Amino acid sequence: MEITGLFTAIVFGAIIGGLGRAIVPGRHNMSLLVTILVGIVAAVAGTGVAELIGVADTSGIDWTELALQVIFAGGGVSLLGGLSQRSNAK
Repeated sequence: MEITGLFTAIVFGAIIGGLGRAIVPGRHNMSLLVTILVGIVAAVAGTGVAELIGVADTSGIDWTELALQVIFAGGGVSLLGGLSQRSNAK
């Protein structure tokens, strides 16, 4: 992977992770690094699902793919937020 690809993944992961945090209500005790990692994983998963259902080959912004990525990020934030709250409660 080239440095531009790594930089793009970090920036895009931060955006998708931030959008995922925005759609999940409540407070999230997650660091910026965890948010970026959730965003990167969600972006890859969303793109994979979009390719599977055949909506990833459009010109311009693919809104369905973006929506899938944000939904996956919201799920990741919810999952990690729930795990964080459990570990803090003990």
